[in-house]
Amino acid sequence: MSILEATELYRFYHSGDAEVVALRGVSLSLDKGELVALLGPSGSGKSTLLNLIAGLDEPDGGHVDVASLRLSRRSETVRAAIRARHIGIFMQSGNLIDHLTVGGNIRLQRSLAGKQGTDATIASFATRLGLSAHWNAFPAQLSGGEAARAGLAVALAAEPAILLCDEPTAEVDSETEQEIIADLAERRKAGVAILVATHSKVLAKAADRVIQLRDGRLVND
Repeated sequence: MSILEATELYRFYHSGDAEVVALRGVSLSLDKGELVALLGPSGSGKSTLLNLIAGLDEPDGGHVDVASLRLSRRSETVRAAIRARHIGIFMQSGNLIDHLTVGGNIRLQRSLAGKQGTDATIASFATRLGLSAHWNAFPAQLSGGEAARAGLAVALAAEPAILLCDEPTAEVDSETEQEIIADLAERRKAGVAILVATHSKVLAKAADRVIQLRDGRLVND
């Protein structure tokens, strides 16, 4: 059964008198325990699609359903509540709040999702990703690879059913990329549905399914 359904999504942007069609009737579904790679050149609409699926933006046409709940065309408060409960977001950068430690970032994410747990429970998310030594570190004190893994820990802290990743390995070395791929594989085995927008052939090879986006449309090569 699909945990995510995106149906006929359209998104238009305007610059002066010009209209840009970012998405043109995109439909996709995601099952529990499935890792799907979303490929496409820069400007193809990958980030726009992820923003609509996450409820960070609204489609001009079509709709998104998450865990049998309609996400589209709801108030920002309702969308934020659904997102906090069901969706983890792991971006290329900007996953961490600068003035909070790794532990503080994880704790905040769980709190926003209404998740309970002791400090030991919360710390397990950092330990799972090899970050126990950096529990009290601030983002500025982390290496690029450590920051990426801390961002993934935060995205997973609320135990989401869906994980959306936007170029998660773009700014890390090959060793860290392999570690992140292994972490994503573990989450997939645990039943998390994962959609990853990426340019990485290595990451795409690890996916169960690859879909291509070009000029705002899904295409078959």
